[in-house]
Amino acid sequence: MEIQRNISEFILLGLSDDQNIELFCFALFLLCYIVLMVGNLLILISVRCSSLFNQPMYYFLLHLSSIDICYTSTVTPKLIADLLVERKAISYSNCMLQVFTMHFFGGTEIFILTAMAYDRYVAICKPLHYMLIMKRTRCNLLILAAWTGGAIHALPLFTTAVSLPFCGPNEIDHYFCDIFPLLKVACTDTYITGVLVIAFSGMVALVTFVVLSFSYGIILFTLRNQSAEGRRKALSTCWSHITVVVLFFAPVIFIYLRPPTTFPEDKVFALFYTIIAPMFNPLIYTLRNAEMKNTLRKVWCHSLLSK
Repeated sequence: MEIQRNISEFILLGLSDDQNIELFCFALFLLCYIVLMVGNLLILISVRCSSLFNQPMYYFLLHLSSIDICYTSTVTPKLIADLLVERKAISYSNCMLQVFTMHFFGGTEIFILTAMAYDRYVAICKPLHYMLIMKRTRCNLLILAAWTGGAIHALPLFTTAVSLPFCGPNEIDHYFCDIFPLLKVACTDTYITGVLVIAFSGMVALVTFVVLSFSYGIILFTLRNQSAEGRRKALSTCWSHITVVVLFFAPVIFIYLRPPTTFPEDKVFALFYTIIAPMFNPLIYTLRNAEMKNTLRKVWCHSLLSK
């Protein structure tokens, strides 16, 4: 325990050493974070205050927006603040907390995306039994399973991080605390630990991505038997989901499904699943969804007129 507590804080090296680049990134990521928060809050309020709340797809979207807000808020505010200071420090306890919350909310998001894919599969492949299969009780069970899966995914990684001995140096070549950068600065042989992280974290992402790809493949194959209008509407929804899945999973698989090491490019790829994908989620699900756009107009126009 003395070795573990030999370091009371870590120094994050951040995205760049160039102050001009950091100022540009500050403006860019502040804008991204504002867009992310406003967009997801609009979805939360609009779905909750409309009849869409009773539809399974939008019920899952409500939870996805909630997760996106929590997930990106574990990293982005700290990143934005650090871009304005030279010394980017994070305490040991906050670093460990960041490891847990990142993987907890990230794992939960993965399983909610899986639940949304299942919902689309039932809606398109078994339309006559859709409301019977996707009852609110089953939806709640799927959401509970997603949160439980997120916790099961995060706890071993958190336990691994907490058990690592740190005796110096304490510089992490990243903009947030994650398991691979921590393994790099631990003062012990971490090869076996790294392999276990890949087996647990990387394989979860890969298997989930394969399952999602297979399910959307079945959905797209089934659409060939539908009318042109039904195919157009279903494709609009499915392509939105597929875009979100690719934006999130591609960089995650690149980082976690490889030998336990770190590269400078990791920070750029991590931006996709910590900031960019959560920011695009509300844009993709609203701008490409006529039902969602109509609901936004009704809810907010009614709210403004009532004032």
